[in-house]
Amino acid sequence: MDVPGWVWTLTVAGIAALLAFDYVVHVRKAHVPTLREAAVWSALYVGIAVVFGVGVLVFGGTAMGTEYFAGYLTEKALSVDNLFVFLVILHSFRVPREYQQKALLFGITFSLIARSALIFVGSALITTFAWVFYVFGLVLLVTAGNMLKPRGGEPDEGENIAVRLARRFFHTTDDYEDGRLFTVRDGRRAMTPLVLVMVALAGTDVLFALDSIPAIFGLTQNVYLVFTAVAFSLLGLRQLYFLIDGLLDRLIYLAYGLAVILGFIGVRLILHALHENNLPFVNNGEPVEVGELSTGLSLGVIVVVLVVTVVASLVSRTGRAQTAIANARRHATAYLDSEYTADPAERERIFQCLVDEKEQIIALGPRYRQMARDADGLLELAERAKASHDAAVARGDVPAGHHH
Repeated sequence: MDVPGWVWTLTVAGIAALLAFDYVVHVRKAHVPTLREAAVWSALYVGIAVVFGVGVLVFGGTAMGTEYFAGYLTEKALSVDNLFVFLVILHSFRVPREYQQKALLFGITFSLIARSALIFVGSALITTFAWVFYVFGLVLLVTAGNMLKPRGGEPDEGENIAVRLARRFFHTTDDYEDGRLFTVRDGRRAMTPLVLVMVALAGTDVLFALDSIPAIFGLTQNVYLVFTAVAFSLLGLRQLYFLIDGLLDRLIYLAYGLAVILGFIGVRLILHALHENNLPFVNNGEPVEVGELSTGLSLGVIVVVLVVTVVASLVSRTGRAQTAIANARRHATAYLDSEYTADPAERERIFQCLVDEKEQIIALGPRYRQMARDADGLLELAERAKASHDAAVARGDVPAGHHH
């Protein structure tokens, strides 16, 4: 079904307005979003995406509505997986908590522009060459296989290759200069590390797009649905980051769930490619009579797999222990890093998180306490953070009402 030009215009204008609103309202003044703020805005963006989907169901019919929701859910799940990498990048660049929103929003805006371009390229390829479905299917099967490999640990705090290159070719400062992108040092214009973070976020996101675009074309070839599902999945991503920041490590089975979903879509694409086949060396260039997997079935599989992996992750004691250990390490490091945040209330929040995580590990029992002891250097880090906090209390640096 063709979507009229005026609908495209209204949709693009609406998405641009939501992005502009984000820039003006949330990022102009650097601050650390509260959990409540992140939850309200995340719910609002998901609500907008669902209302839009209901509109597609009403005006476009069941088939279009099902395709949109299958695409949106898949893209949302993939974008949550991307947050793991965003977390590592922000952590390795030691981005102060107040400026993380700005870096994320730029990364997401760039990602939306890059993915829109890839969507139109992908669509043109699919329309012109039926064999592209084979390529997309194989890409997804390879990606699904890679997702089953265990994740590496977090990279070193220090210099990664993007930073080294930028520092070599551009005049860069070491500190974040109140969240500015450029500043003047010794009479020369200099770039702050925030620009480097944005480049790193945008660069990794382009790599993610190479998986996510074939995945959604495996569910619908309607360019309007592909574009809107991708856009809405990205729009609330910044708020979601702050909402599930502490829970990301908890989703220990998410990668397996995504591997199943991408593998399923990969098979669906290859069946579709066989159905449309015109490659001379396959069945003499004739279509192959194979059954195809319906979009309704795909939506069902996506929902069931996501629910099972999220619930399994949340009830897993190992997942809880891993989360507490990973978060304790991150919070202890952040607390001891004097440049991480200048806000005393934020420092106190970090310390309280560390105290809670220690209690969680103790409550889980001896096996998981041993896991924490075995975690490289964690206990020493936690002790140093506690000593630093006690000294801050003694000096009276801790906000009133927060003494422990």
